[in-house]
Amino acid sequence: MKFTLTYDGPLATNPRPTQKHEIRRALHPQLSELRQQRPIAQNIGAVPSVTVDGYAFTALVHPHWHFRAELDILMLRSEPPGGLLVAGGDIDNRMKTLFDALARPVHAQDIPKGWTPTADENPLHCLLEDDSLILSVAVKTDRLLAADTPSHVKLIIGVQVQTAMNFGGLALMV
Repeated sequence: MKFTLTYDGPLATNPRPTQKHEIRRALHPQLSELRQQRPIAQNIGAVPSVTVDGYAFTALVHPHWHFRAELDILMLRSEPPGGLLVAGGDIDNRMKTLFDALARPVHAQDIPKGWTPTADENPLHCLLEDDSLILSVAVKTDRLLAADTPSHVKLIIGVQVQTAMNFGGLALMV
């Protein structure tokens, strides 16, 4: 299964839980819509929501289905293409922030104090149950003209979900 997610906003190298959560919330409508589509909608009831600090979260890429994700990311940012260490933050730490935001929260401190989900954010849909379910990542950078701040990015995230089948201890990706 292949699909594309987009994000337009800040992507800091050392964010607070609020910033990661805002990325989750920005991706939620896209993942919610995706979960209404076939074939996902037919199988969605198999994994219940997980409650963290009284809030419900669910993930599309979940070990229950033996799913894993490959990510192909285009990062548009205020700096020229390339350059691992730049004014807006180094790419590897920005990617770690993104991976944390793609995964559902695990601990209460991962959720901003005082957040109240809207009616359609119960549960809040996340891409990953855990960022360890990422099989591979490819990142390409290019310049974002007229960026609001050095940390502002536009991301185009190509996702390919694969299933890991286990045959007598031998894992195969299909």
